[in-house]
Amino acid sequence: MFARKKPAPPKIETLIGPGTRIDGNLIVTGGVHLEGYVKGNVTTSPEGSAVLSIGPQGVVEGVVDVPRVVVHGEVRGDIRARDKVDLGAGAKVSGNVSYGVIEMAAGAVIQGRLIAPSAPAPLDEAKAGA
Repeated sequence: MFARKKPAPPKIETLIGPGTRIDGNLIVTGGVHLEGYVKGNVTTSPEGSAVLSIGPQGVVEGVVDVPRVVVHGEVRGDIRARDKVDLGAGAKVSGNVSYGVIEMAAGAVIQGRLIAPSAPAPLDEAKAGA
């Protein structure tokens, strides 16, 4: 009947290949695809709209704080994505995942907590009647 229109894949501007190792923090802008290894935090500026795509060979050992994260590889640390986290079937996350929206394929593994966006506190009925 009605077909759900899939959003266009993020535009990748930077590729970090499988033979590349980065020891230190990585500040990303735009779209970044990682097939290598990063030992350090991956972040963007607060007003940034970056996308980090971690391929099957990609590993991040540190905190990932990027608005949109796609994982097919491994993250050894927390993920904080205010927009969306997309975990493929081969994704392995050892840390907490904070997200705006999350999508997980069968086979993805998370060793940590899923932290949904904060919902407004419910109104206390006793206070409401006062």
